[in-house]
Amino acid sequence: MTRTVLVAGASGFVGSHLARALVQGGYDVRAMTRQPEEYDGAGAAVHGDVADPASLPDALAGVDAAYYLVHSLDSPDFEDKDAQAARNFAAACQAAGVGQIIYLGGLGRDDEELSPHLRSRREVEHLLAGTDVPVTVLRAAVVVGHGGISWEITRQLVDHLPLMITPKWVDTRTQPIALPDVVRYLVGVLGEEKALGRTFEIGGPEVLRYVDMLRRAAKIKRKPMPRVKVPLLTPRLSSYWLALVTDVDTKTTRTLVDSMTTEVIVSDRSIEEVVPGPTMGYDDAVRLALKDREEALAPADPPAG
Repeated sequence: MTRTVLVAGASGFVGSHLARALVQGGYDVRAMTRQPEEYDGAGAAVHGDVADPASLPDALAGVDAAYYLVHSLDSPDFEDKDAQAARNFAAACQAAGVGQIIYLGGLGRDDEELSPHLRSRREVEHLLAGTDVPVTVLRAAVVVGHGGISWEITRQLVDHLPLMITPKWVDTRTQPIALPDVVRYLVGVLGEEKALGRTFEIGGPEVLRYVDMLRRAAKIKRKPMPRVKVPLLTPRLSSYWLALVTDVDTKTTRTLVDSMTTEVIVSDRSIEEVVPGPTMGYDDAVRLALKDREEALAPADPPAG
């Protein structure tokens, strides 16, 4: 039975919530981080760096299953870095006798010309599966939750712009998914025999254009969202524009904008055979993300006495 679980990327957006859910589920969780002395999340912090193969054996010793939630969006050479990191992690898991690797990748059809970001995610899938350790892959599009980069771009655009100047890619369709549903699926495939060696697509109940996501978020926040379409605004100019009106850096926005030109929609619902249950609608996901942000920013209660 799977009891000891390592989360690579436990201090990140999805990883922090996943580690908490696993602890609540009674698992012995190791939160792998490059700076364990600074980690204050769920689970026991252990030192490990996917870029440093020598740091991985101790972190993985005695681990039954390992989550891989690592990527390098803000690096100009992120494709090379992510590929080598995946090789290191897969080899270390095999050497440690890990029984399952679970990876959260990106939606996108294999027969399409994928963006560098999505292409890198797909390469990581293949590299993680390059050993005898069974790999379970979950592919998702935009994850709606407080702290997620894609959601932060949406929220900040709604907050900062009285007039929405939109490039052509805002009409691209996608299938957002609420953070709690991503965590539920990640936990649900853990130790599940039917999930070993398989790839699943996960998404919420609605297919939306990016502009629809902006408008509905604006409506929930009671903000106006008039739109002026500028089809000739290139992905490069779009990334500079997003970096100007949000606090997300240019390298990250450029990587994400390139992916926004690709339609990412769930075409296979086989995940429901393994982890059944309804998913949260977009509006409810937005309300939850805003509530979590408000709670996170609320001042701490003063000490008693």
